[in-house]
Amino acid sequence: MKNRYVKSIGKEVSEIGFGTWQLAQNDTWGSMSEKDAIQLVQEAYKKGVNMFDTAPGYGNGSSEKILGKALKGIRENVVINTKVGHGPNGEYEFSIEGIRNSINRSLKNLQTNYIDSVILHNPEKSLLEQDNSLIDELRQIKKEGLIRGYGFSIDTLEELQTALNTYDDIDTIEIMFNVIQQKPKYLFNVLLDRGIFLIIKVPLDSGWLTGKYNKQPQFTGVRARWTQDVKDIRHYIINQIKEIIGDTSLSKEALRFILSFHQVSCVIPGTKNIEQLDSNISASNYLMDYETKMKLEELYEHKIKNLYTPW
Repeated sequence: MKNRYVKSIGKEVSEIGFGTWQLAQNDTWGSMSEKDAIQLVQEAYKKGVNMFDTAPGYGNGSSEKILGKALKGIRENVVINTKVGHGPNGEYEFSIEGIRNSINRSLKNLQTNYIDSVILHNPEKSLLEQDNSLIDELRQIKKEGLIRGYGFSIDTLEELQTALNTYDDIDTIEIMFNVIQQKPKYLFNVLLDRGIFLIIKVPLDSGWLTGKYNKQPQFTGVRARWTQDVKDIRHYIINQIKEIIGDTSLSKEALRFILSFHQVSCVIPGTKNIEQLDSNISASNYLMDYETKMKLEELYEHKIKNLYTPW
């Protein structure tokens, strides 16, 4: 597993991280026993993964608790990123008191006396547009040594631009970026110049970039939001991508595309079993060749960019 140095937190992170929302014990992402979840996290660590992304709301808090148990004894060897703003039961915690309470709860759940990075979880636009007391609270908590860095989990290029215009001291940006959603790359060099911890979320486009969905898939839960028009467009895009990458694994090439951007610190695909873990890690074995990367970027600029592709 290759590592990448993150200036803002002063640590090296594995370029393939571990997204822990699937450790949540619920029906949306598939259930997993606590024992199996702990073993999966520990196996990831043994295979070189040292960056773990979590949140209070994943599994009503069970994700953080499982991670804390799994990483006991090796805490100093890993990097943990968690979030504030939404509580274990979905409660709104975008307040000074809410942020402080959330971090204290996460410290307890994770069985640690500090967290490497804490980010505001999909904050409202107003919080990105104007420096405010919530960020001041995170600055204070960082001074106290309870967190090493702070920032935002956001979705779009526009949100990223706003955050960078407003704040010059953020340490972490977690943003959606993949072969289908490429706009954030236009500001990657700015993030690199500022030494910001750049975490890529939704790298497989909520499963589309695994190639497992046909033209008319049936979804339940949060994925039921996609209309048939959206599904048709995604199906068209996936076929275009497959023409470029050939018979190689779509999910591995999708991860390699992201890792071909040296500004990226790490990518956090979901992992719910050993097979997925091994597949994700193998994407780090070698870089995507330059010609394939250019073709995928050209595909985005000429055919995908102006299509309606809500995630």
